[in-house]
Amino acid sequence: MEEHLTVGRVAELAGVTVRTLHHYDEIGLVQPSARTVAGYRAYSAGDVERLREVLAYRRLGFALREIADLVGDPSIDAVAHLRRLRGLLLEQRDRADAMVAAIDRELEARAMGIRTTPEEQLKMLGAQLYDTIGSAYPATRRTEPRIAAQVWNALGDAQTVLNVGAGTGSYEPVDRDVTAVEPSAVMRAQRPAGAAQCVAADAESLPFEDQSFDAAMAVSTVHHWPDPVAGLREMRRVARRVVVLTYDAGGIGWRERFWLSRDYLPEFDSLVTRQLPSLADLTRAIGGHAEPVLIPWDCADGFFEAYWRRPEAYLDEHVRRAMSVWTKVGQEAEQRAVNMLRDDLSSGRWAERNRDLVALDAAELGLRLLVA
Repeated sequence: MEEHLTVGRVAELAGVTVRTLHHYDEIGLVQPSARTVAGYRAYSAGDVERLREVLAYRRLGFALREIADLVGDPSIDAVAHLRRLRGLLLEQRDRADAMVAAIDRELEARAMGIRTTPEEQLKMLGAQLYDTIGSAYPATRRTEPRIAAQVWNALGDAQTVLNVGAGTGSYEPVDRDVTAVEPSAVMRAQRPAGAAQCVAADAESLPFEDQSFDAAMAVSTVHHWPDPVAGLREMRRVARRVVVLTYDAGGIGWRERFWLSRDYLPEFDSLVTRQLPSLADLTRAIGGHAEPVLIPWDCADGFFEAYWRRPEAYLDEHVRRAMSVWTKVGQEAEQRAVNMLRDDLSSGRWAERNRDLVALDAAELGLRLLVA
């Protein structure tokens, strides 16, 4: 057993209880690969490495279910996890340092009898939307292969691809020459090792010559752009083909079908119509057409509508933090919606009102693929 550590020693070194390690074993999160002669759990170097990743993600605030998905991903090795953890910790440190500096400035001002304005006070917490929700993305925002297949098929035979509003790199095709554009430093820091080169720029002002790429793509990002139409026109300028995954903001039918916005978060209706031009305007901007994109019931990408057949997921704080909708509607609306949903799930009311969903493998909830 020279190459193994006992459960007691591991608990001591990691600063957790033996009971915690037993729980991780029971749920299959970290299972020691050996036993001592006396029958106690014993951890190999590989077991310890996995435990290290689990504890690091846990201390960053991720839920155990999300951590299981992260550490269980066979496409991510130990080095990739370390790079991701480092980026998350640096972002957390930088945000804390910035807030400490802002608090120090306000304390100095107040010591001199100067009251800061409401605008100055809010700047202490102010950030671009993705800088607020970005750290939650690795846990729940992953490439959904069935949606990716539709996006990549729409790219046709394009070999050079520009991914605009690329985020952490989900949906970037691995068999093409991809260049990414992402304005958020937080999102750029979380791009995995080996990801495409990423340029810091805005969609409305792409730093490329006309027709520089075979195709330009944008996935679930247009609704965050200050001027979506201008951004789409820029994509059309720099590429011969444009593929955009977005939403039909004017589609009243799908908004009525989606129980979360219909029954619990009515603010979503005005939010979508206010922040996103009509589907006709978006399609016209690239001179293309729109195709419906069905959302599978077990969708791997945790966007707002992804859990339409898994309502319990919306009760999870970390799942919600990776969805920009909740940040935009505000804490009061979020808590009201979550409390109502929790009550309805407990009472069985949700199941009764949505019993027809159980038989569906995929749902049409306003997701659209624009192709030109």
